[in-house]
Amino acid sequence: MPVGSGLSVYLSLTVHTVVTGPFQENAFLLVDDARRKLLFIDPGDDVERLVNVVNQVEAVPVAILNTHAHLDHVSAVEALQSRYRIPFYLHKGEKPILDHFEDMASFLGIATGKPPQVDVWIKREEVLTLGPFSLQVLETPGHTPGGVSYLVEKHLFVGDTLFHGSVGRTDLPGGDWPLLQKSLVKLLQTVAPQVVIHPGHGPDTTLEVERRQNPFLLPLEKQVN
Repeated sequence: MPVGSGLSVYLSLTVHTVVTGPFQENAFLLVDDARRKLLFIDPGDDVERLVNVVNQVEAVPVAILNTHAHLDHVSAVEALQSRYRIPFYLHKGEKPILDHFEDMASFLGIATGKPPQVDVWIKREEVLTLGPFSLQVLETPGHTPGGVSYLVEKHLFVGDTLFHGSVGRTDLPGGDWPLLQKSLVKLLQTVAPQVVIHPGHGPDTTLEVERRQNPFLLPLEKQVN
């Protein structure tokens, strides 16, 4: 049975999306409404806007998780770490990307804060229990070497692996198109069609929608068991 399918008792979760920075990156705040706890996922920029959402929802931040380490996804991490004293989780395969944080900022002419320090390196697919949250880590490399997706109940945070109508680019350092294709096939094989996909840019979608119209997924259908 695909993960995310079937009947279950769900927490009362709300996903708040804040579009941040010059690359219009989606930063997510996942809130457990019952327990008033919060996770940051891919906080890319605009720290004060993210803090404003925290204050509005009156929830306590628990941790920061990133799908990958590109500049537009991690630039707010260090400031949030410092403000809330919470740990930062990242897959170990992203270390080469994170190590070039300042070089990439200089190349792009973007003023950023300090590069974040990783508190917990994710080393494999596992279930992370963070406060009231239980997240399944799915390794989905290709856009970057250590890209992951996080499945929590009926929500899948995919970073730049998959978009509505498109997929992540692989022409940046560490990108690998055949590997990204394998990750996309993996999602098609293991994630239920109705799970809400929250991409790193653009609108939410589902695999049910993308399987019908995404030109990058259509050729992969024959590889799906």
